Amino acid sequence: MRAAFLRGALLAGLLGLGAAQATVAPTLSLEQQARRAEVIVRATLGSPVDVRDGDVTYVAYPLTVTETIAGDPATLPRHEGAPALLFLKGASDLPQLRAGQDVIALLYSARMDSPVVGFNQGLYPVVNGSLVPGVALGTATPPTSAAPASTAPASTTPASTAPASGGTTPAPTTAPLPAPIPAPGSTPGGPPADPPAATPADPATPLITDPAKLRAAILAAREARP
Repeated sequence: MRAAFLRGALLAGLLGLGAAQATVAPTLSLEQQARRAEVIVRATLGSPVDVRDGDVTYVAYPLTVTETIAGDPATLPRHEGAPALLFLKGASDLPQLRAGQDVIALLYSARMDSPVVGFNQGLYPVVNGSLVPGVALGTATPPTSAAPASTAPASTTPASTAPASGGTTPAPTTAPLPAPIPAPGSTPGGPPADPPAATPADPATPLITDPAKLRAAILAAREARP
């Protein structure tokens, strides 16, 4: 009985550990990533190596920093005297990395499962001088408001006046205005229909492929934060 209980407790612990490996991070816009990041650099990744911290094993990618965009790379975890990206070994949904890769990285300085802001979102590979894939700013064009309906002008033909002397009053010569045409979806004699909805903006958002433009967008987002 006791052995069965211990086996059950061990199995539950292992299942709990497996569940802890999966991390679900909310989707962040580039602006949100830029505001949350503590260190932002452009760097080249070194060869990965396992690093133990007590009972925990990390995979460390040494960084050769080529540009500091924000923060201080010296505050990042270090491996063999150089700043490094440390990822919890075995964690799922980590970004795809390789030695020699050129990246723009938005990072936290504390040691955690993933140092990348948004877990795997704030890492942007640069291939042959271009961001691959491109980066969307997430700023949609405001919808165009609907044009107001035109109103037909009233007839300007003056009504005839009665003669100064007595006699029969002639009929007015002003033609009656036509009855208004009800708007689509409205009931004749009922309340007016709702105004037409605004035309939605084009869902396609231009992508940034120039690293210099990404750098400018990151700095602008950080300057605009409250």
